Amino acid sequence: MRKIPFSVQILAGLVLGAALGFLARANDLSWLAGTLDTVGDLFVQLLKLAVPPLVFTAIVVSVVSLRGVTNAARLAGKTLLWFGVTALIAVGVGIGLGLLTNPGRGVSLDTAAATAPQRTGSWTDFLTGIVPTNPVGAFVENNVLQIVFLALVVGAAALLAGEVAEPFVAVNRSLLAIVQKALWWVIRLAPLGTLGLIGNAVASYGWDLLAPLATFTTAVYVGCAIVLFVVYPALLVTAGRLNPLRFFVGAWPAIQLAFVSRSSVGTMPVTQRSVERLGVPREYASFAVPFGATTKMDGCAAIYPALAAIFVAQVFGVHLGVTDYLLIAFVSVVGSAATAGLTGAIVMLTLTLSTLGLPLAGAGLLLAIDPILDMIRTATNVAGQALVPTIVAAREGTLDRAAYDSAGRRDLIDADEPARPTRQDEPAPALA
Repeated sequence: MRKIPFSVQILAGLVLGAALGFLARANDLSWLAGTLDTVGDLFVQLLKLAVPPLVFTAIVVSVVSLRGVTNAARLAGKTLLWFGVTALIAVGVGIGLGLLTNPGRGVSLDTAAATAPQRTGSWTDFLTGIVPTNPVGAFVENNVLQIVFLALVVGAAALLAGEVAEPFVAVNRSLLAIVQKALWWVIRLAPLGTLGLIGNAVASYGWDLLAPLATFTTAVYVGCAIVLFVVYPALLVTAGRLNPLRFFVGAWPAIQLAFVSRSSVGTMPVTQRSVERLGVPREYASFAVPFGATTKMDGCAAIYPALAAIFVAQVFGVHLGVTDYLLIAFVSVVGSAATAGLTGAIVMLTLTLSTLGLPLAGAGLLLAIDPILDMIRTATNVAGQALVPTIVAAREGTLDRAAYDSAGRRDLIDADEPARPTRQDEPAPALA
């Protein structure tokens, strides 16, 4: 299998999964649909298993790594600024498409039967939910937002403590390397995971279910495609003076894996390796990528909530004014951390709906097709997480442009293992 490029393996899994899904649905083969569902669920569970230790150790190490980065505060500020700028552009695309397509107009759904999802979000819950009641509970409950908070606090304390904290940091580096190694094995199973996930999606969602939401589904995919293939290339050319094609060649393994896995955090090792191979210095990439994997969500937190809010308002007959659209943009830029890198964007959607005063039950209307939408949303998220460090490094003059121009000449998954965290007292290895 190693002789077959990983991207080809993923594509083969996608095609075979779709074919098996059609076969299961057309012939009512419940055993086949169940098998596909089990294979896909096992792959996602394996990814989720690595999330708590991966997020904590990656952020702790990345914060401490800022000690060896020149002008670290400025780099962190510019990273956050570009996160906000790209999110604002993405939500603008979502609002514009919503006004153009009117995805909820003429849709006949039983709104009386719609119920609010079990996981909902509000500003109060979001703010109070950041701080865990106890550190163990955050890991047991797999609350990524609380784990991020703990990791940032611990990482900052270790950074300020200096040499006395180095043994603790060394343990985190070792644990991060172990988790990344194990996760790399899971990533190699992505072709099988793709087969199961895509096959189950095709077997479960027929046209009879998608038809009422066809306009909305199309708008989400078109909006993400505009951001991916129009906005991002434009930013690469204008802000970074970079060839967009080389970026997509280098970042495509991460974007592709994100599409099938629907997990930004699960894709994070591939994203970081992709960014490093694009020429971004490892010390900066080790901060920007983990941070972006939990907070940078152009698909889930910008395009999707904007379109979904317009859809819900039109279905329930609620008029949205200019102030409401400004609120959508505000929530998308400020509240994106609520998605926290996990599959799905329901918490972010309910946060947007509650801010606008729209019925939370409206989110229930979209739950049925959420996995279909989440694939393109997560691919957009991960592309943005790779884009921002690349642009910032280019503008700072630290991007290795020779590495950028040669990125993607070897198969990323087969050619490399996860990057070993760099110690502060040793130079970063030369980029391939």
